[in-house]
Amino acid sequence: MTTQTDVDEKVNLKSLTKGELENFTEELELQSFRSDQLFQWLYQKGVHSFDEMTNLSKDLRARLKEIATVPTIEHVRQQESEDGTIKFLFKLQGEEDHKVESVLIPEFYPDGAADRLTVCVSSQVGCVFGCSFCATGAMGFFRSLTHGEIVDQVQYIDALCEEKFGKGITNVVYMGMGEPLHNYDAVVNSANIITDELSIGLSPKRITVSTVGLTKQIKKLADERQPFNLAISLHAANDEKRDEIMPINNAMNLEQLEEAVKYYYQKLHRPITYEYLLFDEFNDTPEDARQLADIVQWVPSKVNIIMYNNVAGVALKKAREQRLDAFMQELVKRDITATVRRSRGEDIDAGCGQLAIKDGQEKGKTIRKN
Repeated sequence: MTTQTDVDEKVNLKSLTKGELENFTEELELQSFRSDQLFQWLYQKGVHSFDEMTNLSKDLRARLKEIATVPTIEHVRQQESEDGTIKFLFKLQGEEDHKVESVLIPEFYPDGAADRLTVCVSSQVGCVFGCSFCATGAMGFFRSLTHGEIVDQVQYIDALCEEKFGKGITNVVYMGMGEPLHNYDAVVNSANIITDELSIGLSPKRITVSTVGLTKQIKKLADERQPFNLAISLHAANDEKRDEIMPINNAMNLEQLEEAVKYYYQKLHRPITYEYLLFDEFNDTPEDARQLADIVQWVPSKVNIIMYNNVAGVALKKAREQRLDAFMQELVKRDITATVRRSRGEDIDAGCGQLAIKDGQEKGKTIRKN
């Protein structure tokens, strides 16, 4: 890490981990508690300038202005669904004018009070893995977010929740734009910040990191004993169908995924969640259900059957109710723990990436062949 005060380029404090922030204050020969103060201003109070850091002396604030910055993402606009789901579009700092999306998914008690307030965050601008059903995949990949840019999404929505519902967020899922484990360090660092008591202070049990099945990184999560929940975007229960809709499966097939999943469980003894989008007359037959049951039984696991938000230009469509019922009955026969997740926000471009595409996003890199 370079934090010398004699270089022209200012240090982005929100690109530093907590440990790196401690090193930064040490290099400035500041008292050790200053790093905690800075961390708290950045990630608990969410300030956008050094002038707001009122427990720092004026001289120190002036010194920090000369050598450092505290950039933040910019809220562009939002859409609110009839079901309460709110989708946000944020602009990242930089000349490229990149934008990403986040979603707040509220659940309510019968009396209307807020229960779970789940934030779905983006970890990349676009995605390189090109899943055929995904609007973000159609964008291609531009760049990964810093951990500060990821936390900014959570902070903005947490503040909105406090104002709108009288309570902060309760859960964070890394299931927005991008492949989280393709941006491994920033995702892990951001999750560590979100769970820090000097930040938002969420329990690690309330954070879920999703992946299309990057086996090396799944094993790395296990080796590092990362405390967050793991979800695997499966979406097809055999290699033939998974190859068709998820190009990553050509390089990392179900046999390799099984080996990684068993390694993860052997190390952590933590159950896994499989996400399974149900597509009409594609992956929704009783035989698909039986194959899915076999996968779910690799290690103690559960499966979320997700009713797809149809995306313009995508041939795959949401499964019909009668096919869902037959699929679920087959899982029940195999004693599989399965939950149906109904689509939220269908009236507000809910498919991840749609809002950014409408806002004029160009096409980036992809492993998709067509």
